[in-house]
Amino acid sequence: MSKKIAILGAGSWGLAVARLLDSNGHAVTIWEYNPEDFRLILEHRTHPKKLPQTRLPDSVQITNSLSNAGDGAEMLVVAVPSQYVRSALAPLKNTLSSGVTVINLAKGIEIKTLKRMSEVITETVGIPLEQVATISGPSHAEEVAQDMPTTVVAGGINEKLVTEIQEVFSSRAFRVYNSTDLIGVELGGALKNIIAIAAGIAAGLNMGDNTFGALVTRGLAEITRLGVTMGADALTFAGLSGVGDLVTTCVSRHSRNRYVGERIGRGETLDSILAGMHMVAEGVATTRSGYELMHVHHVEMPITQAVYEVLFEQKSPSIAVGELMGRELKSEIWH
Repeated sequence: MSKKIAILGAGSWGLAVARLLDSNGHAVTIWEYNPEDFRLILEHRTHPKKLPQTRLPDSVQITNSLSNAGDGAEMLVVAVPSQYVRSALAPLKNTLSSGVTVINLAKGIEIKTLKRMSEVITETVGIPLEQVATISGPSHAEEVAQDMPTTVVAGGINEKLVTEIQEVFSSRAFRVYNSTDLIGVELGGALKNIIAIAAGIAAGLNMGDNTFGALVTRGLAEITRLGVTMGADALTFAGLSGVGDLVTTCVSRHSRNRYVGERIGRGETLDSILAGMHMVAEGVATTRSGYELMHVHHVEMPITQAVYEVLFEQKSPSIAVGELMGRELKSEIWH
């Protein structure tokens, strides 16, 4: 059954998902807030700098009017960066249909409040958590837009809802699993970006495969420790939104978080790197949030701490690596 779907955010991920949902037979409208980006997308049916090889079908409606995008939508897909989810949704609080489903694609944790995206959505729009879900997993927009086989997981506390989302989003090239562990799905997708920055730093320092294997494994251990403390199921982190997304983001040439880390490892400053980027590296803000959550929940997260100190306290990456390797010896545990 065709759904009327609005997508907030016409970055690379929003554009790729708009194409996917249109090809699945749904009526899709995509909203872009930036006037210049809106003009480019309207003219080229894509964004030349964000997803140059993919063209939106003519059946996808493009708008820069938030009210037009959300009017009558049965599903609202949130594809803006995590730190902008609250401001993007705020104007829609009293205009959305009462039974609307909100599907979050952002992978982050809000700075200051330390809230997951589903919490931000329910608080901002005023709908029950049963109407909210998050899709996460190894899913670079560049590959989704080219119909490369991709698998993700839809997480939500309402099993009927996540089953419906499976049916709406799944195609021959895009397979969706479901999970009722919303906390784990959201934390896995967000926190892996911190470890991807660490992997990039290691690459920038010309470290090898041994280092990469250690970062991924011990990174997963600390993500799992925090997640379980916050109420997630440990097994979720062995799935698509955990190890699947973690490995992909740490190794991929498409990963903006790894890209930031590589340049940090080569000696560039964070400010200069971010100033030259067209798209958001979610892991930079999430490093702040993850560092705060580590302290709030009294969870040991040494890689997260090291990345925080390198990004925001100007610690030398080489010194940070030395400190990680020189920590007190202990048993290998995952809890």
